[in-house]
Amino acid sequence: MSRSDDAQAKEIEGDAHPAAPPKANGAVSYIILFFIIGFALSVAFGWGLFPRLLYSQKNQPVDFNHKLHVALVDDGCQSCHFFRPDGTFAGSPRMAQCIDCHSEMQGQSENEAIFFEQYVLKGHEVPWRVYARQPDCVFFSHSAHVYGAKLDCVTCHGRTGDSERLRPYEENLISGYSRDIWGHNIAGFKQNTWDRMKMDDCAECHARHDTLHDSSVQTGRDACFVCHK
Repeated sequence: MSRSDDAQAKEIEGDAHPAAPPKANGAVSYIILFFIIGFALSVAFGWGLFPRLLYSQKNQPVDFNHKLHVALVDDGCQSCHFFRPDGTFAGSPRMAQCIDCHSEMQGQSENEAIFFEQYVLKGHEVPWRVYARQPDCVFFSHSAHVYGAKLDCVTCHGRTGDSERLRPYEENLISGYSRDIWGHNIAGFKQNTWDRMKMDDCAECHARHDTLHDSSVQTGRDACFVCHK
């Protein structure tokens, strides 16, 4: 048989056994589709649903109108959140500060009734939930930041003084920390200095102030034990 006859025979043989349909291509398409669907569901769960499940919302014992109270005092935030004579920060107001104005009911609102009947008359302290409470291993000096670095309260706490209602306290179900520490954006993105209170934010602020020429606001303190006890 000649070479041309041999080639022709192979061509006929090939026609007798047509190629199988491209099932492999279809399988790859399904794999890609399932991957896209799985990825979309993972992103939706991780960025949308998971943060909602990770935090529990709790209302404050008594709602509080910061804007109203700021208008009635002379020293702004420090009228209620003051520094003791030794320079330590008093934190949330105690009943001894409130009783001067609330020895009698001020108006007929539901929150005033709760505050007066449950706490003033019974002599109990209000168990305020502190949005900015740091872990126990962290030491933070309000005095050093307010008097030393001359930072305004808004830098870390936002415009709380303009608020008329207290927002819910969101507690991390795993760590027990406030959501204000991690921030409301799970990726860590922020627009304002008060959007979160993690170590990176502190380090960023320290670095920024250390680049200033005014030595009075330079920290010069970057050792671990300065903030971690």
